[in-house]
Amino acid sequence: MENTETTEPKERFIAIRRGLLEFLVLKVIAGGKVYAADILSKLAATDFATQEGTLYPLLSKLRREGLLDHEWQESESGPPRKYYLLTEKGREQLEETNQYWKTIIKTVDELA
Repeated sequence: MENTETTEPKERFIAIRRGLLEFLVLKVIAGGKVYAADILSKLAATDFATQEGTLYPLLSKLRREGLLDHEWQESESGPPRKYYLLTEKGREQLEETNQYWKTIIKTVDELA
């Protein structure tokens, strides 16, 4: 029998992964000002690895919603870089989502 298992998440989990990506991006940025490449690097080591083509539109959406801000910083290796940071509203949403996530985990554990 052929083994079709891979390290890639199963197709049926893609919707869950998409739904959690915003939460995880907020968590990464909560650690301090980060450059987009830093976010991609942190996610790359997880099941939530993503591409620039997914991350940049998400960052733009979060900025429009007032959850993120950015600042430009000079780079020693090229043009200035845009660093992202959470706004107060972003911190509040992250805390709210984190609490909801704990509720979800508790519910799943209780039903098991």
